[in-house]
Amino acid sequence: MTLRLLLVEDDPRLGPLVADVLREQWDVTLAVSGERALEVAAAQYFDVMVVDRRLPGIDGVEVIATLRRRRVSTPALMLTALGEVRDRVSGLDAGANDYLVKPFDFAELDARLRALTRDYSGVGAGIEIGGWVFHPDDSSITSPYAGRVMLTEKETALLRLLASDPARTFTRRHLLSAVFDHGEQPGTVDTYVHYIRRKTDRDVVTTIRGVGYRLGTPI
Repeated sequence: MTLRLLLVEDDPRLGPLVADVLREQWDVTLAVSGERALEVAAAQYFDVMVVDRRLPGIDGVEVIATLRRRRVSTPALMLTALGEVRDRVSGLDAGANDYLVKPFDFAELDARLRALTRDYSGVGAGIEIGGWVFHPDDSSITSPYAGRVMLTEKETALLRLLASDPARTFTRRHLLSAVFDHGEQPGTVDTYVHYIRRKTDRDVVTTIRGVGYRLGTPI
């Protein structure tokens, strides 16, 4: 599955150019202002963000800081023409995970993005959910009392996303855009949560009323 990338860049020439190059490897959404970036990030799920520091209105540092305050933990790389140490430090302190100074090489940008997303895949590792152990690499979850339970591709993708940030409550809209095909309805998320609970325990996925779902902590 192609990973989703939010590119926040207001330059009318550079933004579309970077988006076109990145689309060879990523599913790119381009936002041309800080305000628009916050709107898009609230409505959709992304695997990684590339944020220009200098933006009209809300600048890139504040965009990332605002998202972190909203408990959005999506890895973020900040682009900037400012190469001073204090500028890099302020961006990292705001919540950026990496920093790249313009002009940059596209191969390096792509490599940094791969590095940022690599640690979030959960592949090859067992993820503990209370007494259960989730193995996304082979689409299974091990029960503390009934052995190995196999999951479908969509069940695995949904549980993997919830497990990527256990403390976060994901909205149905985020889960829908990240896991399911375009055109599916929000009720699809509820259906697959039901499937997972039916195969495991009800508390493997916790419902946050009026908001969405987060990873559970069954005992």
